[in-house]
Amino acid sequence: MSSKKSPNTTADHRLFRTSAERPLALLAQCPVYIPTPLIDHGALAQDLGMSRLFIKDESRRMRLGSFKALGGAFAVAQMISDAATTADLTSEVAKSVAADMTFITASAGNHGLSVAAGANIFGAEAVVYLSSLVPRGFGDRIRALGATVVRIDGVYEDSVAAAKEAAEENGWLLLADGSWEGYIDRPALVMEGYTVLAEECRGEFEKTGVWPTHVLIQAGVGGLAAAVSGHIRDYWIEQPKITIVEPNAAPCLMISVEKGNLTRVEGPVSNMGRLDCKEASLIAVKSLKNDANEFILITDEAASGAVKLLARHNIETTPSGAATIAALADMDLAPESRCLVIVTEGLEGG
Repeated sequence: MSSKKSPNTTADHRLFRTSAERPLALLAQCPVYIPTPLIDHGALAQDLGMSRLFIKDESRRMRLGSFKALGGAFAVAQMISDAATTADLTSEVAKSVAADMTFITASAGNHGLSVAAGANIFGAEAVVYLSSLVPRGFGDRIRALGATVVRIDGVYEDSVAAAKEAAEENGWLLLADGSWEGYIDRPALVMEGYTVLAEECRGEFEKTGVWPTHVLIQAGVGGLAAAVSGHIRDYWIEQPKITIVEPNAAPCLMISVEKGNLTRVEGPVSNMGRLDCKEASLIAVKSLKNDANEFILITDEAASGAVKLLARHNIETTPSGAATIAALADMDLAPESRCLVIVTEGLEGG
């Protein structure tokens, strides 16, 4: 796949690379990498009252079960490459450098799997902090990849704080998927990995000549939403309306964009576990305030209903994965609309 930069785009507001060139070069060496399906789902489009519905199905991405497989593992690889000053991660110097690196992160599950997988593949160590709300299965799968799992009482933000403290105490490499003042470069690598998803879609739409009029992207801290939106604005020849979907229990991006600065929100625990983030990523806020057209909030009940709707069409996912379908059901779009949504994880993600 290849892409050309749009000549009418300015990207001064972005703090990450929107090109998928570097992560795709790395993935070309990965035996389990194939583009995930982009389904033109006529029956579901008819149910929702629109012309076309394209579903990017991430439920089996690189055997890890979510789009997150593209981010953390790429960031690990790039950080090892930078430290070893070589692109050959199979070289003895790269292996030696990696052996002395310990990556630590907090996760709602899928990002931790990706970091653990990257560390396992390239010979580094990984430590993953999970809050007590993260399903047990995530911890088991992360341990199976050779990483150390530490459980923290509380919510996702508590695990982030604990991981930051442990990184400072032990001299480990913090690899968060969120960002804040003074912590930009590493989460920017994670987001660069996510642009592969958008580039895969761009390539398919370019082949057919049929482009979506609307793109909906669910968001937790906002890494995926900002990465896909940025890539669309820079590389897609047809520009859609971009809608960011958040749980009404965790509208951290919408509120932060409205206020013009990072704002922690309060709310109950949502059943959209991977989206239930009360603090947004700084990079995502700076990017989405220009790249997104609107923000929509959905309820837990709507997300659960969307899971059932997708299941009736043989697509198995969680409330997090179905969030954009829940939003579509309430948007009352014109019948000629063509929409792209992302099923971000499979049932194993839950």
